[in-house]
Amino acid sequence: MKRVLSGIQPSGVLHIGNYFGMMEKMIRYQEESDLFAFIANYHAMTTVQDGELLAHNTLETAAAFLALGLDPEKCTFWVQSDVPEVQELTWILSTRTPMGLLERCHSYKDKVAKGLIPNHGLFAYPVLMTSDILLYQSDVVPVGRDQKQHLEVARDIAIKFNNQFGEETFTVPDAEIDDSLAVIPGIDGQKMSKSYGNTIEIFTTKKKLKKSVMGIVTDAAAVEDPKDPDTSNVFAIYSLFIGPEEREALRERFKAGGMGYGEVKKELFELIWERFEPNRERFDSLMANPDEIRDILAKGAAKARVAAEETITKVRRATGLIY
Repeated sequence: MKRVLSGIQPSGVLHIGNYFGMMEKMIRYQEESDLFAFIANYHAMTTVQDGELLAHNTLETAAAFLALGLDPEKCTFWVQSDVPEVQELTWILSTRTPMGLLERCHSYKDKVAKGLIPNHGLFAYPVLMTSDILLYQSDVVPVGRDQKQHLEVARDIAIKFNNQFGEETFTVPDAEIDDSLAVIPGIDGQKMSKSYGNTIEIFTTKKKLKKSVMGIVTDAAAVEDPKDPDTSNVFAIYSLFIGPEEREALRERFKAGGMGYGEVKKELFELIWERFEPNRERFDSLMANPDEIRDILAKGAAKARVAAEETITKVRRATGLIY
């Protein structure tokens, strides 16, 4: 059975971009693969430097995953920092990662250009991501198109290490990119991201959800005018919640005219509220009992460490750290 690995940063309140871009897929994978899913709190430290906030976000992210259907009995689910071997491997791989490889990574440049304060953690992010992947001998890593280059870095480092030490220490991972969900637009048309403040949150109040949906940016077309579904943020987000036949019917409504954006936004608001309504009670229950979340995560970390210790022992032996 192939091992699939993916992580999500607890850098803010989860939104529908997180759900459709990663979480829904992970929940499906637990039925058909050896799923390793983790909360990447070390990664989040590049942007979240308030300790209390990071701790809260970590618990909230775990609660959301569990409430949405992730089953810790069917997968390995843990918090990144609860497996110390990942930092040991990060250092070892750092000593074998060419600077040029990291300097070519566009993600660092993009984030700095968007106003993030540059630091070493942000620059070396791809090495930590590589450690996350290689430590657990991952076969497949589902990533968005913006993370494809980081997966290529992980493959380069794994191949270089294996070639240097003459043994297959690491599984060389494959990327899985779902082109249909490569970029999920936010309410302003940019990629939905906490960094841009353009998200639609999963677990929020009805009032806040309605405000977010009604705030989706549209063009100035009048009610009677035909509208282009291929350039519409409303259509793109609405399409996430409906099947192919309903999507085609919505497309025809857009093109026919006689429909206002406000009308479609109200429909979308109801769709989103109803979609996640069954999950809200479980989410609220978990957040009211954080020790239940901690217990689940501790058991997951213990499972993850079994795989991590096997890999790190091979690496220590290969690099001379076992003497």
